[in-house]
Amino acid sequence: MNVLVKRATLDDVAGVAELFNSYRIFYKQAENVDLAIHFISERITNNESVIFFAHDDNDNYIGFAQLYPIFSSVSAQRSWVLNDLYVCENHRKLGVAQRLMKVAKELALETNANGISLETAEDNYHAQALYNSLGYKKSGDYHNYFLSLS
Repeated sequence: MNVLVKRATLDDVAGVAELFNSYRIFYKQAENVDLAIHFISERITNNESVIFFAHDDNDNYIGFAQLYPIFSSVSAQRSWVLNDLYVCENHRKLGVAQRLMKVAKELALETNANGISLETAEDNYHAQALYNSLGYKKSGDYHNYFLSLS
């Protein structure tokens, strides 16, 4: 199976939104394809994120990665937050996630970014193994805080 990775455009919203909806379900959110379409469409239309998607030879959408730009005052550079990475269950362990991560790294290099940050659940051992294998290091320098407003 050939895996092709492309940057999403508005033409890809429906396919990426299906993946995004499945990703949210994986993280125990309610199924809501309309919300997924709206959210993905807004990100692309407003140029607020970069979304890459993987598809197979039959043009089936099989995975995606979404990155958001952030800026550091200390380093005076852009970084990217890899906020979402998802591969359909029947396409896992075939190198799809690695291909998406490779394209994310290429984006960071092309934009002269300082690096890529990401988070994953403490019990997501498969993702942790992937990130470790690609050279990502667990940060122990800072504590992460979050103020929930919902």
